[in-house]
Amino acid sequence: MLCLLLMLAGSLSPLAFSPYEFWLLPLAQFSLLLFILDKYPHFSAFKLGWAFGLGWFASGLSWVHVSIDQFGGLPLAVSALMVLLLGAYLALFSGLAAWLASRFSYLVNSRILLFAPAWALTEWLRSFLLTGFPWLSLGYSQLSSPFASWLPILGEYGTSVIVVLCLSCLVVLSRQIMAKQILSRSLILTMVIMALATLLGHTTTWYQVTDKKVELALVQGNIEQQNRWAPEKMWPTMLKYLDLSRPHYEQADIIIWPEAAVPVIEKHANDYLSDIDKAVSIQKAALVTGVVDYNFDKQSYFNSMISLGIKQPEDTLGHYQYDHSNRYSKHHLLPIGEFVPFESLLRPLAPIFDLPHSSFKRGDFVQDNLIAKGFHLLPALCYEIVFPEQIRANITPNTDFILTLSNDAWFGSSVGPHQHLQIARMRAKEFGIPVVRVTNNGITAIVNAEGDIVAQAPQFEEAVVNYSLAINQSMTPFLYWGNWPVWILCAVGFSFLMVVNRKRAVNNSPVVVAKS
Repeated sequence: MLCLLLMLAGSLSPLAFSPYEFWLLPLAQFSLLLFILDKYPHFSAFKLGWAFGLGWFASGLSWVHVSIDQFGGLPLAVSALMVLLLGAYLALFSGLAAWLASRFSYLVNSRILLFAPAWALTEWLRSFLLTGFPWLSLGYSQLSSPFASWLPILGEYGTSVIVVLCLSCLVVLSRQIMAKQILSRSLILTMVIMALATLLGHTTTWYQVTDKKVELALVQGNIEQQNRWAPEKMWPTMLKYLDLSRPHYEQADIIIWPEAAVPVIEKHANDYLSDIDKAVSIQKAALVTGVVDYNFDKQSYFNSMISLGIKQPEDTLGHYQYDHSNRYSKHHLLPIGEFVPFESLLRPLAPIFDLPHSSFKRGDFVQDNLIAKGFHLLPALCYEIVFPEQIRANITPNTDFILTLSNDAWFGSSVGPHQHLQIARMRAKEFGIPVVRVTNNGITAIVNAEGDIVAQAPQFEEAVVNYSLAINQSMTPFLYWGNWPVWILCAVGFSFLMVVNRKRAVNNSPVVVAKS
């Protein structure tokens, strides 16, 4: 019964994230989980944590079924089962956190406090095991909450830990009040310190605005997903992007197209791209687009982002030629969509395992920023924006903004694209650097260094967003430190709790007097 209760509580998770953003909801959800966990031993704690995670992930990621059902060639029941299996796998991490907190606790309330470092460890594991899928992490739900002041300091991951730690302290204090016990002064002090730090964070600006500005034109083509790689739609698609872009060659510094906007491999589109390179350079502009590249020497596909037109403001000619260095190749590939594990076994089973261009090779983890008319753009293709450590590793002192290209047409009118945009907003808030997001059918948007949307195209419409983006110099602690403060905090906290647990367990153990 408790497993069902926690599963139902977890299933409310979509309401905590965009587009709803009821940030108080996960505080109640996790408080319920912590209240219940303290009463049960190791394996029971795992089951309770797993049940909560199953509801959290299966419900929160239900939008994945849209792409499986509409483009994967699988029946509705099978696509629903695959989403359930994905949720069941991700729930193993929340189950593991509950088990760890139970396994290493020896006293009442201690497992509640141990849950925060245990949660930190399992969320870290979730971010990289089996390529990693850190979607629906708790911190994203707090982007509009008072806890958001922690984001430039500790990042999304660290903010998740702070939230769980605060809830753990509150749950323990409430249990002490209910039991009419003396309140723990150390927990009260911890809560006061975190509350003051939260308020102080809201008075601090972690970036400095410069006089530098870039005129942007973001092109949202709104190409139907089923038409994107249809041979008969190739030229209509390419001409559509040209028609939408030409009026902005003169006024924009950089025109930006979505991920794989050019519906043919780069080498076969060489003349088309070279013509664009010449046209935009005449107007002293640059154009950045996503394109699929096939390297014939390596016999490998790459999901790429390239820059056309002038590279530096003083240039008079474009610099594009096939395989030029001003490009980015996607590093973090999407399982099934961009590579298929055990492909000899899985590809024959269903169309979802044999999608067009699902045999990509990854680029390097650290690559040069793209340069367009003197501006330095940090590239992130599709769900790479969900990996803050990859973004952080590629930020340089010259980085002007983060550019993420995507195609969320796979997910229709579900909440998936909204969650994706919320993740992009998180990266802007963490690093104090604007994020420019360009997609095929939405949600194309520009996010400032505070994580606020300052310009946005309507979803499911062809549109061009023009915006003058101010460039700023970032000084966020998270940019400099990454997740190291979180690990130190968790290690110190875990060690302290273990020592206290051991001492109290020994002091409370019965004394055995040997008979003479």
